[in-house]
Amino acid sequence: MRKMTKKNKVLAAAGALALVAGGGGAAYAYWTTTGAGEGKATNSAGGGTVTLHANFTGGLTPGDFRTVGYTADNADLNTSTKVGALTATVSTNVAECLPAWFSVTANTSSTTVAKNSTGTSVGSGVLTFNDSATVDQSPCKGAIVTITVGSV
Repeated sequence: MRKMTKKNKVLAAAGALALVAGGGGAAYAYWTTTGAGEGKATNSAGGGTVTLHANFTGGLTPGDFRTVGYTADNADLNTSTKVGALTATVSTNVAECLPAWFSVTANTSSTTVAKNSTGTSVGSGVLTFNDSATVDQSPCKGAIVTITVGSV
């Protein structure tokens, strides 16, 4: 075997490096082209409507308040739905028991209601029976107070 000179070692190293850098002698090529295309799919029609509930205990007297829990049911089997800002109003079953004597708040949690679910908490609030020092609020004794809740 021949003895490797310094020059031969440098040439051998350069050749090995060229093989590695050049992909072992493989040739590379590419083509250029122009073109266009598209893809299409139809989105869901939406989750439809959720059913909202206001939950609170009875027994209000003038000057008293109750915590209100707002929940939602989503009967859609395929799509979750996000509940927006809540609105709440008070009504009673006795004409002389004025809704204006009550106030209600609705703090929204901006919650997603999962598909096919019931009782998902979507917010909270406070129902207050505002006391009047000048008006007899006796017509509200035994009256049914209803909170109607909506979402926008």
